Amino acid sequence: MGRWWAFARRTPCLVLLVVQLAGVLLYPFMDTSYVGRAAFSLFGLLVLGLTVVALRATPALNWVAGLAAAPAAALLLVSVFTDNSDLFAWSAAFEMVAYFYASVSMLRYMLGDDEVTTDEQFAIPAVFTLLAWAFAYLFVVVQALDPGGFNPGGEGTRSWMELLFLSFTTLSSTGLSDITPISSHARSVVMLEQVAGLFYIAMVVTRLVSLRGDRVGRRTPP
Repeated sequence: MGRWWAFARRTPCLVLLVVQLAGVLLYPFMDTSYVGRAAFSLFGLLVLGLTVVALRATPALNWVAGLAAAPAAALLLVSVFTDNSDLFAWSAAFEMVAYFYASVSMLRYMLGDDEVTTDEQFAIPAVFTLLAWAFAYLFVVVQALDPGGFNPGGEGTRSWMELLFLSFTTLSSTGLSDITPISSHARSVVMLEQVAGLFYIAMVVTRLVSLRGDRVGRRTPP
């Protein structure tokens, strides 16, 4: 048990990745009931806390992430004890900032060294999930400001799971989502995520090819 705990402490990016992927499976059980929303807020607190912990392994300025994480955590905590769904858009705005900052910081952490550690390897998919979460929260904010922006006919709103699904399919460029941005504002943020997904994949592939070339060069005798 102690060995696993030590490994988890050395690889905070892996812990964050596992928890976020577990959330993909758990979110459908967190329905629109009061208990479900409370569980959703508690899970959001967990992911937010793990994100801040993971940033400690990077050269990022943790206080910058804390400026966004602190009000987000406070709003999520209030949501646990109240039935005010309007708080979700406000907490989503702060979580969006925290996750965008965390993803950029982890990207710098991942690309900054010539020798890649185990945690930096897990940072590759962790950055992807952080970006997916950040854009999903951006969609929540856009939907709050432009109701119906993701719904045909401009009526109704999409659930968190639907917006997260849209974010994953857009960022990965699979295009499998049945959710279509309708308004101009919704389409703008979706296009930004498409560009971010392409840039991220290009940077990761370039980095891996570069590292492989360096290793081959070191092994080849002069």
